[in-house]
Amino acid sequence: MSESRKLHVGAAQLGPIAKDESRAAVVERLIALLHQGASVGCELVVFPELALTTFFPRWFTDDIAGHDHYYEQSMPSAETQPLFDAAKELGVGFALGYAELTEPDAEGVIHRYNTTVLVERDGSIVGKFRKVHIPGHEADEPWRPFQHLERRYFEESSEGFPVWRCFDSIVGMATCNDRRWPETYREMGLQGVEMVLIGYNTPIHYAPDPGQNALQGFHNHLCMQAGAYQNGTWVVGVAKGGTEEGVESLAQSCIIAPSGQIVAQAVTTGDELISAIADLDWCNHYKETLFDFARYRRPELYQRITSQKGVIKPPADSGDASS
Repeated sequence: MSESRKLHVGAAQLGPIAKDESRAAVVERLIALLHQGASVGCELVVFPELALTTFFPRWFTDDIAGHDHYYEQSMPSAETQPLFDAAKELGVGFALGYAELTEPDAEGVIHRYNTTVLVERDGSIVGKFRKVHIPGHEADEPWRPFQHLERRYFEESSEGFPVWRCFDSIVGMATCNDRRWPETYREMGLQGVEMVLIGYNTPIHYAPDPGQNALQGFHNHLCMQAGAYQNGTWVVGVAKGGTEEGVESLAQSCIIAPSGQIVAQAVTTGDELISAIADLDWCNHYKETLFDFARYRRPELYQRITSQKGVIKPPADSGDASS
């Protein structure tokens, strides 16, 4: 019997990043966490969403380009190259969330994405993921204690949820709000994903419904644990937490097994590395039994999921919808 495949993965939680903190200072923090990962044997270290800057969508600018100094126009850049160099030197790969500003396209349009780059142990780029489900609002809403203008400063990706063969595994990525949608995991699950890397910045106060504030930690773990279990995959959820520019954000970074069980969890709200040795073949215990997609799925009955966007209720006079 062959040995099971194992991947030592680290979740590198970050504490707050100040508005005036330099890229160089942040990259030093990332490199320190990468070294911590290397010291315990990690082969892959996952950083949060927008790991290079403060969470700038909390502020409104009249000109959409008013926040462009928070974006990266190349990856690696001069400021982030030391992180790539450290990865190659240590033999530790990483996933890094950042704001991406593209070159003009054929029509001369510049695009802004909430992006994560995946880097192998030799410092080479495996692939990029651009956030699909963009939360928040587009217009100035000064009544809020702080704003959540992601829909103003980032475009929704049309590239979907690809996976890559790397780290002796099949790896996919998602970002923050993507983790709340079951379709995120199922799209990757149908490609045989074995590890999903998810960075997030989640404010604890939710202005549209403050009643959800006390449930943020529960909901955070609930959606990732369900996604892991229902698709037989490891999930690594990594936060930027603590109180950043007056806004308290959820931490609770975690590593989740294909069983849906949390096997490692951060205990602080600052810079902290947690890790676990992920048995990748554990995925098959679920992919080949309860969630044997080829045997049990009924895609012909799921047509609404891809053909319909909003809710369409039955007519008021239609009687019992189940009859």
